[in-house]
Amino acid sequence: MANSVRIIGGTFRRRHIKFAAVDGLRPTPDRVRETLFNWLGQTLNGLDCLDLFAGSGALGFEALSRGARRLTFVDTNTDVCRAIKSNFHELGIINQHVSCMAAVQYLKQNTTKFDIVFVDPPFGGDLYDAVLAELPRHLNNEGKIYVESDREILPLPGANVVKKSRAGRVHYALWEYLVNKDG
Repeated sequence: MANSVRIIGGTFRRRHIKFAAVDGLRPTPDRVRETLFNWLGQTLNGLDCLDLFAGSGALGFEALSRGARRLTFVDTNTDVCRAIKSNFHELGIINQHVSCMAAVQYLKQNTTKFDIVFVDPPFGGDLYDAVLAELPRHLNNEGKIYVESDREILPLPGANVVKKSRAGRVHYALWEYLVNKDG
């Protein structure tokens, strides 16, 4: 199916989500998603997640399929946002949120904390530094950050590398951020 990606685990396993035909949109490959969700665990029951640079929405829909309580998708492209909302309808998902705005803008105005944040901006861009600088105040203690890039990325100060790997030109890592008790 063109412009679609298959959900690989959980309650929506084997279902396809459609995504907008947008230049540079690069869904996270099945193999990488499978590895990521092996690292995170197959169930994310009750966790609050944020999918920055949502694109196809594959990471967020995988998290919802595996029991995430709340998922916020963020992307600047209105066609991408519309496709994600359409997938909510197709899968019967309610009470989830799409913010059609820049990731940094979203983070600057957001007051919610998350258990897992997916950070997968377009390759070749220069968005990591600004986004990663904003992330710590949006994480619950022991919050996880998944990053994906066309180059290796060093973890945030205060973040521990849980796992990292590479598939072709895709570098990806899972970090755990330990919030101090006063933060």
